[in-house]
Amino acid sequence: MQTALFVMLDQYADWEPAYLAGQLNQRQDWHIITASDQPTVHSIGGFTTTVDVQLTALPSVVDLVVLIGGQSWQRDLPTLTAYLKTRLTQGTIVGAICRAVDYLATRSLLTGYRHTGNAQILWQNAAAYQNPKDFEATQVVADRNLVTANGTAAIDFAKAVLKQLDLFTDQDQQTLNLQQLGYTNYCQQYGDPFKTTAAKKA
Repeated sequence: MQTALFVMLDQYADWEPAYLAGQLNQRQDWHIITASDQPTVHSIGGFTTTVDVQLTALPSVVDLVVLIGGQSWQRDLPTLTAYLKTRLTQGTIVGAICRAVDYLATRSLLTGYRHTGNAQILWQNAAAYQNPKDFEATQVVADRNLVTANGTAAIDFAKAVLKQLDLFTDQDQQTLNLQQLGYTNYCQQYGDPFKTTAAKKA
């Protein structure tokens, strides 16, 4: 069983992990756990989430770490910073989206990686941000074991993380393209997916 750890602080952006978590959680060989610095967190959309583990008790073995954006990443979390540094050094795939990328930038955790984020100007005065030339103004960037994305790239983020995990299947492509394009546009480009599914079952 492989484990994906989703880190969500209070006022997390609930839409950002949805596509990736949805694809992973439908696989029988993947298990999702959630973590934060408090037992219960609330999303920007008003959901209340009781997390599985605290940042002081993060598992030493995971296959993926995902940092969900939100409105609380300005705080300093030394335990999480040390954990992420270890995971990145050991080659664990780490994904960060939206303001979670800001956290990485201001803790020197983007050093050595090509990356993106909401806006590079947010980090220009941060001494810990040491590689501004590696910034790419695009929706998502995958460089070795680090995937970064801006806050409007939830679907592209899901695709990129799945590809880094070598999990991106034709079914993932179909499902995420359907969500990204919308049903009508998808049908115009690829045909009706429900008719295809019905034909396979017939």
